[in-house]
Amino acid sequence: MTHRKASKTIKNKKEQQLHVRTEAPERKFSGLMFLPVFLTAVSILFTVLMAGYILWFYKGSFQEETAGETYDRYYMMITREGKSVFWQSVYQGAYERALQENVYVDWLGNDRFQDYIVEEQMEIAIAAGVDGIIVTASEEEEMTALIDRADMVGIPVVTLYGDNTQSARCSFVGVGSYNLGREYGRQALKIMRERMSGSADRPVRVTLLVNSYANSLDQNILYSGIQETIEQERGEMAVELSLQSVDDTNAFSVEESVRDIFMGEEIPDILICLNELNTTCAYQAVVDYNKVGTVSILGHYVSDTILNAIDRSVIYATVDIDTAQMGAFCIDALQEYHDLGYTSQYFTADISLITKENVDEYLRGEEPAYDK
Repeated sequence: MTHRKASKTIKNKKEQQLHVRTEAPERKFSGLMFLPVFLTAVSILFTVLMAGYILWFYKGSFQEETAGETYDRYYMMITREGKSVFWQSVYQGAYERALQENVYVDWLGNDRFQDYIVEEQMEIAIAAGVDGIIVTASEEEEMTALIDRADMVGIPVVTLYGDNTQSARCSFVGVGSYNLGREYGRQALKIMRERMSGSADRPVRVTLLVNSYANSLDQNILYSGIQETIEQERGEMAVELSLQSVDDTNAFSVEESVRDIFMGEEIPDILICLNELNTTCAYQAVVDYNKVGTVSILGHYVSDTILNAIDRSVIYATVDIDTAQMGAFCIDALQEYHDLGYTSQYFTADISLITKENVDEYLRGEEPAYDK
């Protein structure tokens, strides 16, 4: 009997131990399951508090800048490269047109908020309840969702220079990507005929520097324009056309990306750049690596550095865009949408080509003649 009781006691203890072991993980799991919810709540609270602080600071700055003036509407412009000459000129065009309409447009991506990515600046603009947003967009799903959210709360969005075709944006302001690609293709062929005809024992290497953030659809259309033009008009010349992605997180990363190209084994004969910063970095790399006359640059937009480089034959040519017109188109689109409930789906800015032959006109500050 004693042996049986002992056995029963041992058995009961084992069952209790087993019971405890099976229950313990359940209690532990029940506690942990609330941790993600808690962390999410903390994250949301932090985001709300930060947004509140930013908006408080921003509205205070806005009141100082407008000096008590009253405007009919208030728009925000958001770009990725706040300090470039290109975007400063676009903003100036928007600002001047806005004043004609008694509208105030502020540049959220300029100095005060340059540490915030475009998507975060979009969140701020939506939370601020502005009357309209102008943004350099991309085809990313996050951008689509932000534009759609702005539209749902009654804020029209104009995409600028980079589109989001899947969103509810009211209009896109940019350049004709295909025609721009055709122009780049024609200039690349002109370089080949002038500098490389009959001398190459390999295909001419043409590299297009593409922006990692930019609208892939626009870049694909531009690339198609270059490719088709070269294929149609190259004759017997062998051409190797390629894409090179540039890390455009900041100016330093762009410089490093461009320098990596010149440290590779197959340095391109022709570099085609799609923005001001890439053009400037390519110019500097050509000089630093002693490739002047060996690597030809087709640039994008104008600055004193780019114009002087063309004058010195370091940059072959650059495409100038009527940035004042581009900025004005953004305001026109938003105003028309507010007044009529609709606007044109596309506004295309005029462009012109700057080469050694006409760069003096720009250096003298003469008004450029844009192609319509």
